[in-house]
Amino acid sequence: MSKHVVATVAEIPPGQRKLVTVRGRSIAVFNLDGEFFGLFNRCPHQGGPMCEGILTGLIESDEPGDYKYSRAGEILRCPWHGWEFDVRTGQSFCDPSKISIRSYPMEVAPGQTVVQGPYVAETIPVTIEEEYVVVEM
Repeated sequence: MSKHVVATVAEIPPGQRKLVTVRGRSIAVFNLDGEFFGLFNRCPHQGGPMCEGILTGLIESDEPGDYKYSRAGEILRCPWHGWEFDVRTGQSFCDPSKISIRSYPMEVAPGQTVVQGPYVAETIPVTIEEEYVVVEM
């Protein structure tokens, strides 16, 4: 499995997200208070674009009339039909034993490490010959 640089840390502030494409796959990258998580950008229900969903939290209750709001900004709701998923794991809250969104491991790497590899950046060699720009493909 190869690693791909998808953004700088500054491009995705806490509580925000960025849609990226890596090897033809659309991945929604989320920043939860400095931790980064990647989810496939397609809801398993009917293919809704998960990057466009709202981030919310959980309402929990131990008994009737006693409610607590937790995990603020960690639950992603599909914009089409409201199915909810844990951003950290991709697990569904609709049917956790059977439904999930594929999650992708994310890491933050220092610039020096990125320069030295093993990350893959798409490059296209370009040369200037005479008065023409030539792209090698």
